[in-house]
Amino acid sequence: MSRSAALSASSAGAPLQPTTIERRELRDDDVLIDVKFAGICHSDIHQVREEWGAATFPMVPGHEIAGVVSAVGGKVTRYQVGDRVGVGCMVDSCGECEYCKDGEEQYCAKGAVMTYNGEGYDGEKTMGGYSQQLVVSERFAVRIPEGIELDEAAPLLCAGITTYSPLKRWGAGPGKRVAVIGLGGLGHMAVKLAVALGAEVSVLSRTLAKQEDGKRLGAGHYYATGDEGTMAALRSSFDLIINTVSADLPMDDYLALLRPLGALVNVGLPTKPYSVQPGSVVGGSRTLAGSTIGGIPQTQEMLDFCAQHGIGAEIEKIGADQVNEAYDRVVAGDVRYRFVIDTATINA
Repeated sequence: MSRSAALSASSAGAPLQPTTIERRELRDDDVLIDVKFAGICHSDIHQVREEWGAATFPMVPGHEIAGVVSAVGGKVTRYQVGDRVGVGCMVDSCGECEYCKDGEEQYCAKGAVMTYNGEGYDGEKTMGGYSQQLVVSERFAVRIPEGIELDEAAPLLCAGITTYSPLKRWGAGPGKRVAVIGLGGLGHMAVKLAVALGAEVSVLSRTLAKQEDGKRLGAGHYYATGDEGTMAALRSSFDLIINTVSADLPMDDYLALLRPLGALVNVGLPTKPYSVQPGSVVGGSRTLAGSTIGGIPQTQEMLDFCAQHGIGAEIEKIGADQVNEAYDRVVAGDVRYRFVIDTATINA
């Protein structure tokens, strides 16, 4: 076992505090990563505060991880010491089911092992990236190409792939009109990626408060859904809508914004059920769908795409002593657009 400084919550809702955790000894296929940066995803907050059901404590959150390989197991072939790598939401899967063989490890029939608040097949409790070191199978590390700074790359391991995957699946590209609901951690990445894919991009937000940012990120249009007449004027306008917010939205109103055969895809996770009239999807043969992260091959594809197009997350870099305050700011919507922890500041 090796020991690593980390930030841990001792119980549901407890503040994150410096501690020391144990990492397993390297297996033949493992890499040891010196974590440099870890993004703060809203799902970290949900799980630390036990808002998504029972969780395991103590908990070290973090699944937006960027760092450098510092040691490798005896049979590792993909990486060597000094390589820049990232780790996202998963750290293991069975590798044998149809989904794993197709590079869709997130749907593993045995159940993918999550990076934190999870349990490995050997019973080991997983601890995430708010730490200075991480041990993971080489199969679940992805290469961070040159051209993306590690701090701006970290959020791509969740926010990037979570939005890239549905954009690719539903054909965002030239000739397609894409709308993004919400301009936050996920939304700003959806805008950047959809623009780079060649789509005509609009932002749908309650107000125009972030209109200047939306245009700077490449959105051609920015609409305030809270303004009278906006929703009516946009009926049948979009081929694809990516909903990035975790709020109770009037789905029927947003489905009406789709053109026939269009899709509204949810990547946010509100705590309450949506209410939808069947006619909202039957009329126009519209689709209401959900999307999770992509598999490891698509995550690598996304990183390579971002490097080719000069895309990184818009970040605010913070020290370990600012993380609890950052959690409250995320909940209040006071971040543009992703907090990233400099793990060198964790002092156990």
